[in-house]
Amino acid sequence: MPSLTDIPTVSLAIQQAVAPVFLLTGIGSILGVLTNRLGRAVDRSRRLSEITAERMRNSSQSEMLNLAKRTRWIRRAITLCTLSALCVCLSIAALFVAVQLRFDLSGAVSLLFIAAMLALIAGLLCFLREIVLATRAA
Repeated sequence: MPSLTDIPTVSLAIQQAVAPVFLLTGIGSILGVLTNRLGRAVDRSRRLSEITAERMRNSSQSEMLNLAKRTRWIRRAITLCTLSALCVCLSIAALFVAVQLRFDLSGAVSLLFIAAMLALIAGLLCFLREIVLATRAA
């Protein structure tokens, strides 16, 4: 049974979890942008595939190839950003588990947060590559 002396400890854990929660909000926004871009690329690809083979010009074929490259990069970015969000969530959960069980999980929290940052960086680099492909085609 928790006592009143545990309240400051839990309060401190909540304060420490606030920054990662804001990070989750940012990652969620990035994921929203990425899924929107993926949807547009898939819709454009479907429209182009409706054109019969006889009517497809070289420019349409090259645009289809570019769209395929773009969707691969967007999927990678979505996967990495989702992995980043999961690592942030796990680090927050580990923080609260450590407080409740009075167990030192600082190493695990640190590793999860570093993994989250590396996955986010890689996801943003994939997003940047997709942007380059999209603007090169325009």
